[in-house]
Amino acid sequence: MTVASRRLELTLLQERFAVCRLAPDAAIPSWATGGSFCSITRTAEELSVVVEESRVPGGVTSQLGWRGFQVRGPFAFSEVGVLASLTEPLAAREISLFAISTFDTDYLLVSEKKRAAAIAPLERAGHTIHRSHSQ
Repeated sequence: MTVASRRLELTLLQERFAVCRLAPDAAIPSWATGGSFCSITRTAEELSVVVEESRVPGGVTSQLGWRGFQVRGPFAFSEVGVLASLTEPLAAREISLFAISTFDTDYLLVSEKKRAAAIAPLERAGHTIHRSHSQ
């Protein structure tokens, strides 16, 4: 299956997310581990936290206003082109994203301001976006 022919199902998550940057040696804060979704990555340069926007205390270096798409998985580690089939239509429309991969699947975060603009090219590429009734 080529990247262009890959058809995936995504769920638009209801929450608004923040991408936060802390010092590389910072302890993982308690606010980072609650809620329905969190992603914590430590490198030599930073501690990066993605969490529901409402959980981030003032004074934390962060980018607010992200909306998430969950790719309906799971996917085997040997599968090729999952992210590419999603990122290529967005890149063609100059929509930036923040990608997170887990053991089972992938998540794409796009700016709230670009949410509607992101849905259209994904659907044109053959992907199905599932929304709750309130979205």
